[in-house]
Amino acid sequence: MTLQTDFPLTTLNTLQLPALAAHYLYVDDCALLPKLPPHQRRFILGGGSNLVLLGDFDGLVLHVGFKGKRLAFEDADAWYVEAAGGENWHDFVLWALAQGWPGLENLVLIPGTVGAAPVQNIGAYGLEAGERIHQVRAIDLETGSEKIFSPTDCRFGYRQSLWKQEGWHLSGRSLITAVTFRLPKQWQANCRYADLAAELEKRGISQPTPQQIADAIITLRQRKLPDPAILPNAGSFFENPIVDALTAEKLAAAHPGLPCYRQADGKVKLAAGWLIEQVGWKGRQLGKMGIYEKQALILVNYGNGKSQDICALVTAVQSDVRRQFGVDLRPEPVFIGSVTN
Repeated sequence: MTLQTDFPLTTLNTLQLPALAAHYLYVDDCALLPKLPPHQRRFILGGGSNLVLLGDFDGLVLHVGFKGKRLAFEDADAWYVEAAGGENWHDFVLWALAQGWPGLENLVLIPGTVGAAPVQNIGAYGLEAGERIHQVRAIDLETGSEKIFSPTDCRFGYRQSLWKQEGWHLSGRSLITAVTFRLPKQWQANCRYADLAAELEKRGISQPTPQQIADAIITLRQRKLPDPAILPNAGSFFENPIVDALTAEKLAAAHPGLPCYRQADGKVKLAAGWLIEQVGWKGRQLGKMGIYEKQALILVNYGNGKSQDICALVTAVQSDVRRQFGVDLRPEPVFIGSVTN
């Protein structure tokens, strides 16, 4: 365990925004956590794929490196598969499929780590991670004690969790060391998203296997989304806004073609990408930042972009959507640091 100072974070965030951490520590052993030096501020870093660095961070960045994955146990109904917090999410999903344990295939190719999945309650193509999580193991860095969280404890919602609601994703209080997933043995294909169904039909597949669903989603994501290693980005940048039914009805009447998805509680989810495209931002650039030409939810760094560039673009997009639709867009990524000039 080597504590480093003034550590560059540019290559550790997928937007490749320049920033320094006053203190940095790569942690791959839980036994080291009680020995952490005292710091007023902490930030827990996973894959850096859901992160906007507004400038230098004047505290301690803990870079999670725990590795390991295994079948914890099984019963008549499910496999319970555990992965350490530092495992690459995409690699873990593929590994589970290869072992014959399906259930996470709709979440394939999402960037980031296993430990970050519960925090954001990552989701795609009709599935959220919280629907498959059996328990989350974490260490309270204020007390040094370990706690196991059930799905109810985690308070999962759309891009929501206990960690976000309590602000622990910003304060760095709770560090997730491992997640156990419940993967049902009575597997059923989840192909209700139109793009996925169309891709499977194009391939002549009417009764897809888990791997075939994963392969189709990989193709869809690669077709729509840029590789962060080639064109820096933070994935889907804005959450799909959720509005009440009356607001959705009025918007749909005024704007034919608006995609609306009714939720279990009666509210309606709108497609943020459609809203952004309608106000003319898809494919546009502002300074060194821009909205990706193939997917309006993706904000990209076209080269040497800085914090002020991303703030200007986000503000402009939010303002135009609010003016035309009366809807507020909320960013998905975590923002840390202070804007630098």
